[in-house]
Amino acid sequence: MSPDKNTEVSKAQNGARGLRAAQYVRMSTEHQRYSTENQASAIAEYAKAHGIEIVRTYEDAGKSGLTLKGRPGLQRLLTDVQGPGRDFELILVYDVSRWGRFPDPDEAASYVHACKKRGVAIVYCAEPFQNDGSLPSAIMIGLKRGMAAEYSRELSVKVFRGACTIVQHGYRQGGTAGYGLRRQLLDEQRQPKGLLARGQHKSIQTDRVVLVPGPLDELSVVRRIYELFLNGNPERVIAAILNRENVATETGRPWSRGVVHQILTNEKYIGNNVYNRTSFKLKAQHVKNPPEEWVRKAEAFPALVPTEQFFQVRQIIAQRSSHYEDDQLLGMLRQLLAKHGALSGLMIDEEEALPSSSAFRSRFGSLLRAYRLVGYTPARDYAYLEINRALRAMHPTIVANMSRQIEAAGGHVQPHGNTGLLLVNGEFTASLVVAPCKPTRAGSMRWRMRFENGLQPDVTLVARLCADNRVPYDYYVFPSLDFSQSELPKLDSNGLWLDLYRTDDLHNFYHLAGRAPLKESA
Repeated sequence: MSPDKNTEVSKAQNGARGLRAAQYVRMSTEHQRYSTENQASAIAEYAKAHGIEIVRTYEDAGKSGLTLKGRPGLQRLLTDVQGPGRDFELILVYDVSRWGRFPDPDEAASYVHACKKRGVAIVYCAEPFQNDGSLPSAIMIGLKRGMAAEYSRELSVKVFRGACTIVQHGYRQGGTAGYGLRRQLLDEQRQPKGLLARGQHKSIQTDRVVLVPGPLDELSVVRRIYELFLNGNPERVIAAILNRENVATETGRPWSRGVVHQILTNEKYIGNNVYNRTSFKLKAQHVKNPPEEWVRKAEAFPALVPTEQFFQVRQIIAQRSSHYEDDQLLGMLRQLLAKHGALSGLMIDEEEALPSSSAFRSRFGSLLRAYRLVGYTPARDYAYLEINRALRAMHPTIVANMSRQIEAAGGHVQPHGNTGLLLVNGEFTASLVVAPCKPTRAGSMRWRMRFENGLQPDVTLVARLCADNRVPYDYYVFPSLDFSQSELPKLDSNGLWLDLYRTDDLHNFYHLAGRAPLKESA
């Protein structure tokens, strides 16, 4: 496309008057020259010089450019581009990198192409070339996108090396302290500045964080957990004992087998600072790293339990989780079948002497195949029934939390008759769908969801659960006008037009549903 053709980009960059534009600004934490104010100032100068009126601003302040997820400003922009009430023909962006530093440059191009298909052109105001579709322009934009991606990769390597250095000097690199521990803030001379509460972060770059022992009652509980385990009590029994005695966890939630197991296996309880057990580089995929890739600083913090006691526990857990042959696993399954007369994933997980149900799935491809190998054919999928029972208990909890959040924002929520819908502010109805996760054999995530066709709510909220089906993984907010059940978000990545409605939490929905009182004029 050349500048002499009647395109919006050509008109904008050749001084045509009367065009209306939206501006998009983004910064992470890289450099002051990329502050949203500086970008907006440069864009305003460009718009004034070319006779363009800026009618809307979309902003992502403090947001990484690696993915579309977590960038509500760009998501809203892409949604508005396809909406019927759009009042702009251009999108003004400071430069190519502000649109995003996607590791795959084609992802950036796909969002630009989606806008162009709707007749909305992208103009990079600070670039020395025109985005007019010509060959030189296409080459430069492709080069700039590649450079932005490479910058992200190089920065990731530098940040990782810096984090490893900090860890090897004995400082804590992110994460909660854990039960029995607290985060101590230090200045650059290693002088204590105070304890950080849960959710608080340091505000000065040169400050550092270390772990210190928490309250005496928590220290006593941690040591008791180790003693109970070494006396033959498995994690689930220890959790039951603590719950029966009304001992509170760090978060106030009941004790579980997993919480106890984490205390028994985490090296921070003997003072070791361990980093890089998992990684999430370039926000691409969570990876569980092998122990040889972990970064460790021994005796970085005060130990809460004796080292020899910790390794005794570790040895017991390692022996319990030792490698079994297929025949041994099937023999254990036969014994469990003889004991209960039936099998399910929940029964397997509840049996302390057995490996987890996921171990059987991994070894034999699926639980059903393992069942068949021991001669058991379930009349129904018991694991499915247990998940459904948990979902039925979870649904009212999430609904109650939604109601509290909307009311805290000034809104009002009430049941809409006997339909199961919520009536928000007496203005619109909302429905919550809880979608359980069913990981595939290859390890990817898939979700099952079912909608009630006859209800026709104004807004449908989909809470997709994590792989263990205990807490939400993410949410989708579908308005009835744009929502069709022919396409549902069943995959981790569902394409641009579905994932525009995806969000990590419902904060924006609560804000929109809230109401602010108007002051009465004098």
